[in-house]
Amino acid sequence: MPPAPGDREARREDVSQAVWNVLADKGFGGLTLRAVAAAMGVSTGMLMHYFPTKRALVAHALDLLERRTAERPRRERPAEGLATVRVMLLDILPLAADDTARNRIWVSSWDLALADDGLGAEQADRYTRLRCTLRPHFEAAQGLGELPAGADPERLAATAVAFVHGLVVQALFDPGRFPVDEQTAMVDDFLASIAPPRPARTPRHA
Repeated sequence: MPPAPGDREARREDVSQAVWNVLADKGFGGLTLRAVAAAMGVSTGMLMHYFPTKRALVAHALDLLERRTAERPRRERPAEGLATVRVMLLDILPLAADDTARNRIWVSSWDLALADDGLGAEQADRYTRLRCTLRPHFEAAQGLGELPAGADPERLAATAVAFVHGLVVQALFDPGRFPVDEQTAMVDDFLASIAPPRPARTPRHA
């Protein structure tokens, strides 16, 4: 018998928390109806009232992951331009335990997205939205003279996303080689590499 509407809503958060716990522990590779049911202490039959198929469970897990990513604590954004881009890139990196766990879950989802056209399209949309959130800040940096006048903000946003997600993967697999200070320094080096060189100071004569 399916749960009553009131009970269903009351248990929805419990179900989502159990899904998150399984993701944090085993990633998408270990996300099954049986694993979530075990985490809740219920039968798989009860859980199938919420997720009749494995794909429905995966889709819910991706939505949950995206929502928790959007709701995560973020650094205060400074002035417009590259300073804000820097903060946004740091917010993506695995610089704290929660950030590391969340990034591990994201990386574990890529295999599923590559194997499913629908999930793959949704992942492509996520990357598009991320690039779109970065682009205005590159445009602002260009207006402030922090970037060359001929730079393409859209390409810079795509380059920044490719750089930071590549760094995420390296830091997850080799945290000893990429500690927090190294990741931060690499972000600073990346931003310095796209900015025009500052003019040399004219020496002051006595």
